[in-house]
Amino acid sequence: MGQGCLGTLLTFSLLLSTLDAPYAADVTRSGQPVFDRVVELVDEEFYDTTALDRFNAVARAQIDGKRHSISAASPPSDVDDAITSALASLRVSHTGRYKSDTIDYFELSDIFRFAIRDDLRRLFPPDGEVRYPGIGMVTAVDGGRRFVADVYDGSPAEKAGLLVGDEILSVDGLPYREIGSFAEKVGRSVEIRLRRHRDAAPISAKVQVERLRPLPMFERAIDESLALSEREGHKIGYVRLWTLSTRNGLDIVAEALATGRLKDAEGVIVDLRGRWGGGPADAAELFVGDTPSFRLVPRRGDATLANFRWRKPVVALIDKGTRSGLELFAYALRQNAIPLVGERSAGALLAGRAYVLPDDSLLELAVSDAVIDNGLRLEGIGIEPDRAVPFPLAYAAGKDPQREVAIGEMVRMLEAGTTGHAALSQEPAATR
Repeated sequence: MGQGCLGTLLTFSLLLSTLDAPYAADVTRSGQPVFDRVVELVDEEFYDTTALDRFNAVARAQIDGKRHSISAASPPSDVDDAITSALASLRVSHTGRYKSDTIDYFELSDIFRFAIRDDLRRLFPPDGEVRYPGIGMVTAVDGGRRFVADVYDGSPAEKAGLLVGDEILSVDGLPYREIGSFAEKVGRSVEIRLRRHRDAAPISAKVQVERLRPLPMFERAIDESLALSEREGHKIGYVRLWTLSTRNGLDIVAEALATGRLKDAEGVIVDLRGRWGGGPADAAELFVGDTPSFRLVPRRGDATLANFRWRKPVVALIDKGTRSGLELFAYALRQNAIPLVGERSAGALLAGRAYVLPDDSLLELAVSDAVIDNGLRLEGIGIEPDRAVPFPLAYAAGKDPQREVAIGEMVRMLEAGTTGHAALSQEPAATR
């Protein structure tokens, strides 16, 4: 379960400038280095000191437990369970441990590359560039079965025809593993057995395995998601912001809207059903900002887009994957009366930081609260859509009912001649 980050550079500066003195906790050390380091980091760095008594009580229970007492001799599975239980007691987002057999580990390592920069070359030799073997899809378990939850635009999985909602049965005849199914297979194809429709016979797909670099892959996915389609005589653009953590993601979108593939769109669907958050707090200014668009035109060469603001209609998509910086983005759109379609957002708006643990697993920890305007917090609350549209994952066969409703809403707005932008911001109660 991923947790977004509200701008890694901002987060790191928050860490340096806002943390209180370390919390003095009377916790018996277990002698297990990974467990003890997690407890130490939480006590020293976690933003909410009021939760630490509860956390340390759970940690002590793990050390003193009658069935599984955590010690230097504890098996890894017991250590994993103990850490998970202790962190769960904090009851917040942006807090969890990730191991190198998961996609989240690699994506978060790249997103938090500044925070863990001293470990990058050791963890990802020889150059410190985060890479992992994969095909560009993410899965989720529903009812005891594993389904494709996301297919990154432009990925090998998309090119091979895998669809959201496909049930994954096996990879090369073995149970699916996020990393293990593709290890040592870069440059080769794997055979994925899947079921597209309930009770249908399994089918096979050959998918090329690539060595994926998370942030460049997300930029490619944002770029590849750009689409212009016609519906009822109207040209409607679409872009999916998989994350705001990439260096050039928003620039890719701005260029597409100004002079590229979406320049002729009468309105645009902004898909915020992302994987991660991150990014600048003012990212939504691209669609709701007041500053003028302008270019720098030199004597020779091409003009440079220095600032761009989209003034035409917008509809946004949100769901439980809309978290952190993307959740703040959605809130800014809501405050400007831009319709939100889909499901309630994650309610995961804190600032997190990553730490490398003694076994080289990754701890993400919430190190700062996030407060909007005059005391509004989205953490644990989320944002409700204006048009609630469920998205049953199992056997969806690539259908996207939320996107279809968003397109219908855009057509309605274009027919009515409305932009969806408010002249004045709404009150914070719009979060419901």
